[in-house]
Amino acid sequence: MATSRATVVPMKLTQMKAAQVPKPGADFEIVERTIPTPESGHVRIKVQACGVCHSDVLTKDGLWPGIQYPRVLGHEVAGVIDEVGDGVSAWRKGQRVGVGWHGGQDNTCRECRRGDFRNCRNLKIPGISYDGGYQQYMVAPVEALVPIPETLSDVDAAPLLCAGITTYNALRHSGALPGDLVAVEGIGGLGHLGIQFANKFGYQVVAIGRGAETAPLAKKLGASLYIDSKSTNAAQELQKLSGARVILATAPSSKAMSELIDGLGPNGKLIVIGATFDPIEVSPIQLITGSRTIQGWAAGTAADSEDTLHFAEISGVRAMIETYPLEKAAEAYARMMSGKAEFRVVLTM
Repeated sequence: MATSRATVVPMKLTQMKAAQVPKPGADFEIVERTIPTPESGHVRIKVQACGVCHSDVLTKDGLWPGIQYPRVLGHEVAGVIDEVGDGVSAWRKGQRVGVGWHGGQDNTCRECRRGDFRNCRNLKIPGISYDGGYQQYMVAPVEALVPIPETLSDVDAAPLLCAGITTYNALRHSGALPGDLVAVEGIGGLGHLGIQFANKFGYQVVAIGRGAETAPLAKKLGASLYIDSKSTNAAQELQKLSGARVILATAPSSKAMSELIDGLGPNGKLIVIGATFDPIEVSPIQLITGSRTIQGWAAGTAADSEDTLHFAEISGVRAMIETYPLEKAAEAYARMMSGKAEFRVVLTM
């Protein structure tokens, strides 16, 4: 006699884990949330990895105006499209994608109408404007999406979507040419990537750090010369080399940046990407002499992130990474803030 066998239908997953900040300055909470549904023009991403960036302090401590809490941090997101909203045709379910600092633009402001999306007046930022990647699933607008090359792992790709694009994009728009002297100030989360990109661009790379013990790492990353600013005057050492065409200031120290301005050569440029609220001190005569300039640089658009990932893929530039599970988001954040991480911290799901 034949027996019937019941069909087992798997239950649809409706809940996910997220590390949220309930209010400015509060500790992280690991909570259960309903998995979000993507609206028109958006996709849902199953997050595989998310970098922990120093800029996350803007949300954690409430330093950015207008943030709505509770909020999930994270703007270095790598994952897989899990669902697409209405009107989405260029992206497909199952596609590997990333989301960086540039989380979307309004497409209507003066800058957007001129194609300068990086400086959109209503720029959307994951983890600030909407919930970011410290969770198992997140929703993002299509203009924020970046395809991830198959040869890059999610963990490798994540920090390239903020730290990577910021250093890569700043250097490629700096005006420096192959063979020019380019100095990278700071050998941390940004600086260790900046040295690698500068080397691959064909610059004569000088790394500037504090302490002689960092010299071997700087040279391993691609620097041809290391200057210990703790024991020598870095600006004077740069002038012995005829001055730097570009100094990429990555360490968040306005004092250190101020001390390097005299190390610029004629038409030299100090590019500031290390975020701090203290003023940089410079006299008009320092800028007039040698026609020097100081420029701030933010990350870039999704297209710039795509260029960054592709260049990293073919050149071998990779971040040095420490990983933590999502459940240890608070520990990962504290490690990043301590300045002792080597050199990027990434949450894995």
